[in-house]
Amino acid sequence: MTTRREALGALMLPVLPGACTPRRQWVGPGPGAARVPPPPGSSSPEEIARNEDYWAEVARAFTIDRSSINLNNGGGSPSPAVVQQAMLRHLSMANSTPTWQALTSAVAPQREVVRQRLATHWGVDAEELAITRSTTEGLEICQLGIDLARGDEVLATTQDYPGMIATFKQRERREGIVLRQFKLPVPPAEDPARIVALYESNITPRTRLILVTHVSNYTGLVMPVPEIAAMARKRGIPVMVDGAHSLAHFDFKISDLGCDYFAASLHKWLFAPHGTGLLYVRRDKIRGLWPLMPASPKLDDNIRKFEQVGLQPAANALAVAEALTFHQAIGGARKEARLLYLRNIWTKRLLASGRVKLLSSLRPAPPRVTSSIAMIEIEGIDPAKLSTYLWDKHRIHTIGILHDEFRGLRVTPSVYTTLEELDRFCTVVEQVIRNGLPA
Repeated sequence: MTTRREALGALMLPVLPGACTPRRQWVGPGPGAARVPPPPGSSSPEEIARNEDYWAEVARAFTIDRSSINLNNGGGSPSPAVVQQAMLRHLSMANSTPTWQALTSAVAPQREVVRQRLATHWGVDAEELAITRSTTEGLEICQLGIDLARGDEVLATTQDYPGMIATFKQRERREGIVLRQFKLPVPPAEDPARIVALYESNITPRTRLILVTHVSNYTGLVMPVPEIAAMARKRGIPVMVDGAHSLAHFDFKISDLGCDYFAASLHKWLFAPHGTGLLYVRRDKIRGLWPLMPASPKLDDNIRKFEQVGLQPAANALAVAEALTFHQAIGGARKEARLLYLRNIWTKRLLASGRVKLLSSLRPAPPRVTSSIAMIEIEGIDPAKLSTYLWDKHRIHTIGILHDEFRGLRVTPSVYTTLEELDRFCTVVEQVIRNGLPA
């Protein structure tokens, strides 16, 4: 029987040009790595997280340029070679087949396979899952598609993603709804009950919808979504979840969240092609949610009405299947453990300097309140200028956050990040801490 570890090795074997498309030649990225040596069968995810030989082989599956260091994987992640090759293979097919035939005889059935696999892996019904192009598209389908009357209130925090806030503010200007926002503590509260209480205390008789960001793109705080959803359900208030930074980042099922709507990008932590996402809509909410682009009334109860956006590039969506296989081969628990291990290495080293304040939490689970996303504030150092300096002078990519309530440097490694790269990053930052930024 093929084990998950053996599958990981197999999925990273080179794909020969034309191997899956007989009689056609295509040009793809360089081949991925050879077989990954399996870690000890009895090893826990935490033990495997420290197995550098194993993760070195995982890293070889990617085609990244090692002359720079990407510590902004929260913004978007590169895809491994097998995903790039799958996308090019599907693109080649699309350009060698009449459009109508590709849509009716090939792409549509394949798209349904991708839908079913995503749904099965994250524990929901395939008839509740739409394949979209990003978290933003999925959430805006919900934000703009839910019927709200003048004076109706939407509850959110001041740390929710700016694009989602802008969408509700447009409805505020255009339709007279009310966006109510409240502050979350920074560094984040480590007691889930306190977070739930903050949401509950800000509900009013006019609250009609609650937006929850599953993982803060600023501090990496993991929200207690199941508890918030349960609290809201008692009051008849639907909950919409921004899962941009949670899906494939740590191990969970969408079905465990108890929410009504959930959207995520697949080009972040799943390593799928850029421009791919998913939207979950609870079955009894589908009919009442208007699609972003008009669809036939025949699709009123059909999750596919949210995919009616005109002719879509099939290659992106179909290559998601290869990204999911790659994720499954590593294993969600192993991936989560490795990401947390990398976060702890750089944060604990820089905290030892004495001038660094952690704006995130390092609290281990359970309960899960932290992710691999972390943000630091360095006394006397502008984070935006630091981020620019790291890139311009050292080709280290991070993000400087300038929020109305806090400011800091956000760092997000990934499974291909090496300990040497984290050492280089920490060394440069330590030099800045000692000497300041060059004039």
